[in-house]
Amino acid sequence: MTLDFFPSRTLTLYLAKMFVLRILAVLVMLVLVLMMLDLLSTSGEILSVPGNSEADLWHYASLRVPLLIQRFLPYSVLLATIITLVTLNQNSEVIAMKAAGLSAHQVLAPLIMTALIVSVASFAFNERVVTRAAAELNAWEDSEFGALPQAPEGNGVVYLVDGPDILTARSYEGGGPAPRLRDVTFYQRSPSGEITQQIDAPVAVRGRDGWAMQSPRVFTVGTASVSRPTEVIVAPNVTPQDIELASVDPTAQPFWELDKSIDAYRAAGRDTGELEANYWHKLSGPLSAVLMPILGAVAGFGLARSGQLFMRALIGMALGFAYFVIDNAALSIGSFGVYPPFLAAWAPFFLFLLIGETVLVRTEE
Repeated sequence: MTLDFFPSRTLTLYLAKMFVLRILAVLVMLVLVLMMLDLLSTSGEILSVPGNSEADLWHYASLRVPLLIQRFLPYSVLLATIITLVTLNQNSEVIAMKAAGLSAHQVLAPLIMTALIVSVASFAFNERVVTRAAAELNAWEDSEFGALPQAPEGNGVVYLVDGPDILTARSYEGGGPAPRLRDVTFYQRSPSGEITQQIDAPVAVRGRDGWAMQSPRVFTVGTASVSRPTEVIVAPNVTPQDIELASVDPTAQPFWELDKSIDAYRAAGRDTGELEANYWHKLSGPLSAVLMPILGAVAGFGLARSGQLFMRALIGMALGFAYFVIDNAALSIGSFGVYPPFLAAWAPFFLFLLIGETVLVRTEE
């Protein structure tokens, strides 16, 4: 094996072009099929809202497609790797390249280079397009596909605990001198956890002593009575900062903004495990595309006439899908603080890089 990974410009361009076309074909197929299935389950809910029409279905699709691309681009690279290498093997092109003196790594080098370019493009797409689509889609789903709030500072559903009591709201508006909550419900509970009062109000305004619920409806459980005072002050310990921190969604924040949210959580004494795991996964996630040619490489070698080509393709798919399963499991475990977030995001990547290289070297090099 020489140190020149790209000995032929013509061969490099040929393999890269073949690989890119198959990545795009598989990605388009997956996104179209999954988008149609998604619309079948969601279109009824969207159209049931008064005023919504077919244009809202197209709007939903425009927000959903970037999320599907983000999620299934690495799968597309894996399947494209197997399809490309199986095709090359069946046409004896791999044998011709190895007979010309190329090693297995040199055969894979154009695919790895292409996957690296795809990873960089995926990272830019995720941070510039997917985060904005996720933020708008989450807000729209929180409003049950009704009209979106016009205030840019509006946040989604609020659910916070104040001692034994619970404060919920449909939305939060943090702009101006008096932050507001919309469609508010406050559950006053006893120390044992039983609800003693339920207070509902269309608006709650933050004041010096707490949240002033305007024109509330107070239902007292013990007497089964309803009263309607002018104003009720609740949740004195729930601050606007608590609401803003609670509304941080790592999927809807770009990489460079999520770092600031982590610092704010840390300054407030909050657990940052989930945010940090997602922060590092914003790098390791797109970079997983580079692993796919290595994990799927087993499908490209060996004699096509030996009858083992199908089994090799299955092994490549099994290695790739095992990576995605372990990566998701590690991210979830890291979010709960079982082990460090950095390790949760990067350990599966380096583990399967080692596994893929071991299989490749022991079988082909």
